[in-house]
Amino acid sequence: MPLDQADLLARRRRDVAVTWSDADVLLYALAVGLGRDPLATRQLPFVYEGAGLQVVPSFASVLAHTDLLDDCGWNYAQVLHVGERLLVYRPLSDTGRVTLDSRVSGVRDLGAGRGAIVEVETRGYEQWGETAASREPVFSVQRTFLARADGGFEGPSSSGISPHALPPRPADMEHSAPTRPEQALLYRLCGDRNPLHADPVFARQHGLPEPILHGLCTWGYSCCSILHTICDYDPTLIRSMQARFTQPVLPGDTLRTEMWQDANIVSFRVLAQEREITVLDNGLCELVT
Repeated sequence: MPLDQADLLARRRRDVAVTWSDADVLLYALAVGLGRDPLATRQLPFVYEGAGLQVVPSFASVLAHTDLLDDCGWNYAQVLHVGERLLVYRPLSDTGRVTLDSRVSGVRDLGAGRGAIVEVETRGYEQWGETAASREPVFSVQRTFLARADGGFEGPSSSGISPHALPPRPADMEHSAPTRPEQALLYRLCGDRNPLHADPVFARQHGLPEPILHGLCTWGYSCCSILHTICDYDPTLIRSMQARFTQPVLPGDTLRTEMWQDANIVSFRVLAQEREITVLDNGLCELVT
């Protein structure tokens, strides 16, 4: 049914506490493909606390989960997560606590039969004092959803920020990483228990041949590919990332990340290598200068 634009734009959540441990950090790194070769010493600090534990920057996307839209009236079975944008104010620690503020930052009506775009911004703060002014931001995540069954509420239809255009030249570098057949079962332990990623019957009922990989798992793979290829596994070099999710990944696909570097700007996309389809597109990663 059509969404209530005024209700959406009024939605806020403030001061939601989120904590994590080194076990969460280790699990996330394994769930996005690190540690597959236990002798890969540059990856060891992400999967073994004895090597000086470091955090994959895209782990912030897991921490940014919010229930802000759980009762908004949309048809959840027809909702797609189509975009992610991450801004890192400072590197995440291996254990910690943040408070989350979430709001609906944008709503666009694509029309009846076409759906609606809903954007949610979540900011994570470290609480240093008693007042809001004393809070120090740690990360910001903007998540874009396509509610395919909920357009036609006569809201604004103007387009948001244009997707980042990839350079018109062959990729400067690429990195391939296999996913495991059980990759989605592993990643869901990071918090997303949607049966679409585990239950074959449920997946077929929703038009898919089998359970699919989480989009945010592909997102994590792309972050790790940039860490490997350009950052020499230094997570403090990643300032921001953004991309669009374009096609589902099947567990077992090999993910090939193609990258273009222009100074501190890395453009990227991810392909399911065996099927030669683009699964993540219009990627932009800004490196710290």
